[in-house]
Amino acid sequence: MHQHNMTRADLRKQIRARRKQLSDAFQQDASARLIRQLCHLPELETSHHVAVYLSTDGELSTRELIEWLWQQGKSTYLPVIHPFSTGQLLFLRYTPDTAMVQNRYGIAEPQLNKQLILPTRQLDLIFTPLVGFDASGHRLGMGGGYYDRTLVPWFKNRSGAKPIGLAHTCQFVEQLPIESWDVPLPKIVTPDKIWDWESNRLSQGQMM
Repeated sequence: MHQHNMTRADLRKQIRARRKQLSDAFQQDASARLIRQLCHLPELETSHHVAVYLSTDGELSTRELIEWLWQQGKSTYLPVIHPFSTGQLLFLRYTPDTAMVQNRYGIAEPQLNKQLILPTRQLDLIFTPLVGFDASGHRLGMGGGYYDRTLVPWFKNRSGAKPIGLAHTCQFVEQLPIESWDVPLPKIVTPDKIWDWESNRLSQGQMM
């Protein structure tokens, strides 16, 4: 497969198809193994406010992760499409009793309630969905740019919530076609391993 010649749209289609073929049993096993990996994530240990998302379209299931975060006593938040700031996300507190509605993409999200909004900069971690990722930590999103906009403060000056991608192993490609504005994620967690580019970049920086 010549990934270099494929457009982002082609790759998106191909990886989504690959992901959708995974069986329920595989998905269940993958989500249990993901939680085992996350037990070794130092950032999670020190985080109180954690944003996650409801999996859809063959994504690695986050249902078990959310329950586990609740058990760990973490305040958990879900993204909600901003009602009037185009392309922006809000993050609302999510508990077992949160009233849910469907957004324009048919994905469940908490019903808009000002009391439940936490300013994004007050989140500690944002578990970030992705369609594909490559060996440098670049992320291929769904194409809406919601998370790219949300993560600008972190990418620009490492302020605010730290993004960590979640993905199935089959979503890996050697090299994504990237744009000049694409910024790689510091870490991506799959059921098999924690991909950590941050410490590589730090050690390279110190050697210079």
